[in-house]
Amino acid sequence: MTDDQTKTQQDPLHGVKLEAMLNYLVEHIGWAGLAGQVKVNCFRSDPTIKSSLKFLRRTPWARDKVEALYLELVTNEKVTRPPLALRQKKDKAADPWAKHKQDNQ
Repeated sequence: MTDDQTKTQQDPLHGVKLEAMLNYLVEHIGWAGLAGQVKVNCFRSDPTIKSSLKFLRRTPWARDKVEALYLELVTNEKVTRPPLALRQKKDKAADPWAKHKQDNQ
C-alpha cells in the first residue's frame, strides 16, 4: 500500500463533499448554530447553501473551521447514537400499528 492510499484511508473527510458537510451542519445545528460556531456573514445574513459554498471555497480558514465542526459532530454522533439495529427495534416498538402489521403478514 502506498503512502497516498494510507493517507486517504486515514482521512475522515475523504470522499465527503463540502456541500454534504454544509447540509449536514444546517440540518443538525441550523444556520444560527453554524453562525455561532463559525463567525462569517454568509451564515448570518440571508444564508443559502449556494452562497456559503462559494465563500467557503474561496476562504481556506473558514472552510477549515467548518470541516472541524463537521468532524466534531459526526464523531460525537457515532459515539452517542445507538447502533442502527437498536434504533430500528425502538422505532417498531413505538409504532402503534406494529402488532397489526405483524398479524397481517
